[in-house]
Amino acid sequence: MDEAIFINRDLSWLSFNERVLLEAAKDHVPLLERIKFLSIYSSNLDEFYRVRIPVLMAMTQFETEYPEKGNVYEVAKAEINRQQQVFGEIISKAILPALLYNGVHWIYGQAIPAEISNEVNQLFFDQILAFINVISIEEDLTAFFAENNKLYQAIILLSPDGFEQIKLINVPSESVPRLHDFNVQAVKYIVFLEDILKDNLAYLFPGQQISGVYNLKITRDAELNIDRNFNGNILEALEKQLERRDFGLATRFLSEPGMSLRTLYHMIYEMNLQKASIVEGGKYHNLKDLASFPLKDKMLSYADWPAIHSVKIPANSTLFTEISARDILLNVPYQSYEPVLRFFNEAANDAQVTEIYTTLYRVANNSRIVSALITAARNGKKVVVMVELKARFDEANNIKWAKQMKNAGVTIIYSSLDLKVHAKVALVKRVLNGSSAFIGLFATGNLNETTAKFYTDQVLLTANQIMLEELNQLFRFLAKNKKAPSLDEKKLFTHLLVAQFNLQDRFIELIEREIVNSKAGLKSGITIKLNNLEERKLIRKLYEASAAGVRIKLIVRGICCLNPGIPGLSELITVKRIVDRYLEHARIFMFDNNGDPEIYMGSADWMNRNIYGRIEVCFPVYDINIKNVIADVLNIQLTEDDAQHTIYKYLQGLNQNNDIN
Repeated sequence: MDEAIFINRDLSWLSFNERVLLEAAKDHVPLLERIKFLSIYSSNLDEFYRVRIPVLMAMTQFETEYPEKGNVYEVAKAEINRQQQVFGEIISKAILPALLYNGVHWIYGQAIPAEISNEVNQLFFDQILAFINVISIEEDLTAFFAENNKLYQAIILLSPDGFEQIKLINVPSESVPRLHDFNVQAVKYIVFLEDILKDNLAYLFPGQQISGVYNLKITRDAELNIDRNFNGNILEALEKQLERRDFGLATRFLSEPGMSLRTLYHMIYEMNLQKASIVEGGKYHNLKDLASFPLKDKMLSYADWPAIHSVKIPANSTLFTEISARDILLNVPYQSYEPVLRFFNEAANDAQVTEIYTTLYRVANNSRIVSALITAARNGKKVVVMVELKARFDEANNIKWAKQMKNAGVTIIYSSLDLKVHAKVALVKRVLNGSSAFIGLFATGNLNETTAKFYTDQVLLTANQIMLEELNQLFRFLAKNKKAPSLDEKKLFTHLLVAQFNLQDRFIELIEREIVNSKAGLKSGITIKLNNLEERKLIRKLYEASAAGVRIKLIVRGICCLNPGIPGLSELITVKRIVDRYLEHARIFMFDNNGDPEIYMGSADWMNRNIYGRIEVCFPVYDINIKNVIADVLNIQLTEDDAQHTIYKYLQGLNQNNDIN
């Protein structure tokens, strides 16, 4: 039964990644943006192999989680192979001809033209040769390890007596650009680094017969495993794990087509890749590097959407004064993220501020927010930061910033190994005329000014003292570094929904209220926007609501394990996926409540990890004007094909009419 009513999470994720891929096939999407979508698809797939394929490989040993088609691992591999074929067709039949029409000759699977051979040769000797290492696969492997997602070329040398010898050379894309452009008259040529190497192999292997050249890549397991009973320094333990991340179990051996089985299996044996998934890919790998495609042309890119400056602060006022007067909503990146930066800057320098608390999950490389926190500590304020070191692929950056903040006098709290802190919140305590008051920030996305330029999120700035006192209680709990709240602690929150405390139970109550209203003939309805929907208890409750006559509208960007349209179960549930210039990232929950909508926003997806293994915060929206804006935005996303552009125009109109905030 479960196989019919729940879609497998990994296959659902692969369908999302295909949706990203198909953006690259759309003629109306600007050409350079289509190439970026190819890059995003490739990057996503690499992460899937690093994070999910190890799980699926392990699952093959157990008779669990099989879809009707068979083993998930085998189905996933077949689906990836199919998508890779689509990827190649998009490049060959759509991207390459479109580039050529615009005077750009991307050398893709072809010999380097004679027109640029001298320039290519000079580049090889001037900039590339210094980074090349030659490895003999039969002789040097004791001193060689194929690193994660690094590119290599296998060169098959043929001796006079007919014996093969395999040499590997690294493709030094971390030291020199992966793609190089050469301009001859009115034509721009773009050439892969590995083709430049291939064109100069005669220099590297003088007088030797080369019978084959193949591009390779090995992907490795990315999980960091620290025993849950570990009682030492988690920062030091993670640093040691990070040093070994690129040396984990090989999950994929990706090779260029055409290699003989004899040569392939010889390489697998010599490089100890017997447990990896053997994948015959395209000619080129690591195409996430297309993000740096060496072509700049505004006519081939999205038109600029300058961020709307929606928060107007008089010269004689401050942001904190404005927040004290009314709640402020930011819809980023449509609206400027600067008020968030100003929030922390004012907190660092306001003489009335005595304490600052915040959570950091993924931090910008050059974080102005962290710089403000350091300034605040140096200004004598109490600054407490909950740093989540276990934010996958951001561990090293978070460790760097945690050390810098600690050296400046910031109190750093690390979460326990059992409980990630994924909440996106900040709390400032001010003393005014002898009395203390809070100013707070609640967000659906990370406090990261870099990702705020292309992730759609909502940020609420508020002085609601009841909500902020509950946030203060959360920070007190986090300071205890406990694995789970006690029964008494679970009663701390009435307004905020906090995972591990009341979040799941409260969402079930809200769905149940819609069921009761529907059965009573009252107005009912649920609209939810998420990144991922997996947790089965909540999905079952949505099925129950649909069966009771509640119309449910879902916007789910990525994984969606709910199966809409099942007769008698989910006929009243619709699911929409939005993929566009910005990454949809916000989590919004709207319950009709018989015509008096109740709205929450926050950090929590409905995934097992969010519900059962993290501290998440969802927060209510009380301001009627802000509720109306959120409802309008959701309606646009549900009804418009070009939703992001329509939202931008809508918010521009609000700004011009001074109707927002």
